[in-house]
Amino acid sequence: MRRRPLARQFLVWQLLVVAILLAAVAALAAVQSDAAFRETQGRRMLSVAEDVAATPGIRAGLVNRNVDLLASFARSAENLSGADRIVVVDANRVVRSSPDPAELGIPFEVGESTAFAGRAWTGAADRTVVAEVPVIGDGGQVVGVVSAGIRAPTLVEALAPARGEVAALLGLELALGVAGSLLLARRVRRQTLGLEPDEIVELVQRREAMLLGVKEGVVGLDPEGRVTLLNPAARELLGLPAAQVGDEVDGLGLDQRLADVLTGRAAGEDQLVLHGGRVLVLNRMPVQVDGRGVGAVVTLRDRTELTALQDRLDASRTLTDTLRAQAHEFTNRLHTIAGLTELGEHDEVRRFVSGIVAAAEGWRREVVSRVGEPAAAALLVAKASLATERGVRLRLAEDTDLHPAEADPGLGADLVTVLGNLVDNALDAVGPAGGWVEIGLTEREGAVHVRVRDSGPGVASDLAEEVFRHGFTTKAAEAAAAGPAGGRGLGLAIVREVCLRRGGRVAVESGGAGPDGRGATFTAVLPLQPERAEVGA
Repeated sequence: MRRRPLARQFLVWQLLVVAILLAAVAALAAVQSDAAFRETQGRRMLSVAEDVAATPGIRAGLVNRNVDLLASFARSAENLSGADRIVVVDANRVVRSSPDPAELGIPFEVGESTAFAGRAWTGAADRTVVAEVPVIGDGGQVVGVVSAGIRAPTLVEALAPARGEVAALLGLELALGVAGSLLLARRVRRQTLGLEPDEIVELVQRREAMLLGVKEGVVGLDPEGRVTLLNPAARELLGLPAAQVGDEVDGLGLDQRLADVLTGRAAGEDQLVLHGGRVLVLNRMPVQVDGRGVGAVVTLRDRTELTALQDRLDASRTLTDTLRAQAHEFTNRLHTIAGLTELGEHDEVRRFVSGIVAAAEGWRREVVSRVGEPAAAALLVAKASLATERGVRLRLAEDTDLHPAEADPGLGADLVTVLGNLVDNALDAVGPAGGWVEIGLTEREGAVHVRVRDSGPGVASDLAEEVFRHGFTTKAAEAAAAGPAGGRGLGLAIVREVCLRRGGRVAVESGGAGPDGRGATFTAVLPLQPERAEVGA
């Protein structure tokens, strides 16, 4: 059911507040009026009682027990003074004169009165102000008591003379309340885009349900880069369980790359960021209201599973390329052997086959003898065919000697990841123009040192850190075609993450590798026993 409009709600609440205030004012006025009435009328009734008690006729009537005389003086005093009742009591505390005939001859209730002790007394009982004064005889003794009382009016009785003014004030208050409610409701509706309170509540509830229900992370930022919204998915993806609304992005301890994307310093769609072992895709959308920038909304998607599947696909593609290269190479060699056989060049066939076997066997023996890590050795043997197809010469550095002894079980997988990505990156950098790639694997100071040099164009000095931080790729066109899920540019970033996770490091130097001073040298250090350093991205 639709609730009452905002103006009507304001009117109801205003009238309720006014009614409460009027009740409070009326109660305060009643208390103050009652106190003032008691004080004023108490003195007045005391004066009346003293005048009646000092009347000789009252004294004579009490001494002679003349009830008629007492009643006449009492009624006359009531009429003249305006008191509601004047009661005359004899020395035996028996009522001798009273406006109520039923009270005649009955004992008088003394209560807290001190009149029979010879002292005047004032008090109140049942909204009646009473003053009692002793009647002193000729011998100075108390021969009776005169009690004068007046009843306090109720609040309605007090307001009765000003009934018209009160009604006018209430009507004016109602008119002002209605007008004020309409104006206030109009202003509030203008500020709330014309939405009623129930519509605002429903909108907020839907927004909260949407933010809690979506799997993607959502981060809201104001123009100063402070967090205004952070849903649970974003807290989990960013690893910020203690972050609060109002915190600055630069003060959350995030990796610089991630902070740049969140604050807009790194612009672009589908920004890839490695953070805490996750591959995140971020999109930042500025928010404007009436042409004025009020902040931005950043969405985060976890592409880790997709990237893992892509890595498997890349591994399968690499294996396929290697097998294809080997098949292509073997096909050419078989064609050559078949042609020599048809020409009758049997001696040349023997020499050709011996050369092929010697070359392949030589590379395999060299790798196996100098690289004692089985997974790394198998990777290098497989990469040789791919390098041959691309016209790139693959060789081991002179100081290559890797036979790790007490390494943890995960070293082989980490070494294959680092070595495979560095070799693939070097083969891509050399390109189809031909060249060479040199691989060095050594063990010293409790760590495996991987060195991959190539004769390619090298890496610009200002990109020495960016190639690892951003998942940078020099193949811009190919990366653009691949899109955010294409996987281009993640290889070196993954290398850096693996090295840092084991407590190692990775770096690149450009220049001096090739004969013309070009080329690049990537150096990675993998401790035999991982230190498990914290990785931001």
